[in-house]
Amino acid sequence: MKNAACDNRRDTASRIIMAEPKTIYQAFLNPKSLVSWLPPKGMSGHIDNFDPREGGTYKMTLTYEEGKPSSGKTSENTDVYQGKFLELVPDKWIVQLIIFESESPEFAGEMTQKWLFESITEGTRVTVICENVPKGIRKEDHDIGLKSTLENLAIFVE
Repeated sequence: MKNAACDNRRDTASRIIMAEPKTIYQAFLNPKSLVSWLPPKGMSGHIDNFDPREGGTYKMTLTYEEGKPSSGKTSENTDVYQGKFLELVPDKWIVQLIIFESESPEFAGEMTQKWLFESITEGTRVTVICENVPKGIRKEDHDIGLKSTLENLAIFVE
C-alpha cells in the first residue's frame, strides 16, 4: 500500500554518538534493546514478532504515557506499525519499510526509514532519513520525535 496521503516528504535527523558503529548497529537487532530506546520521550513501546534479518518483520506498538496529550494514529493513545527489514549492512546502515496502521488515510501508508552509521573521530554520526512521511504526521512533531529517539539511542549505548 503506497502512501495515498503523502507528498514524498523527507525528514532527517543526525547526531554524533560516542560509541562504535558496531555497538549502535547491535542496538537495533535485539527487541528488548530496541524498545528501550526507540520510543520518543513521552511514549513507551512493545514489540511483537521480531525477526531481524533482511526480509524479516516486526510489529511495534507505541503508547503515549498517561497524562500526556496524545494524538494516537491507530487509537486514541497508540501508534502501531509493522516494520520490515529491507537492508541490513552490519555496522554501516539499516533500511526499513515502516507500514503504519491507521484508519485515517493521512496517517496510513508506507514510509522508508534509513539509519546510517558513519565512523568519525568523535564516535559515530548516526543519521536517520524518513522518506514518504504521511501528511498527517506534522513535520515539527516528527523532528522532535526523531531527535528524542537519537538522544535515547545515545544514552543507551554511551
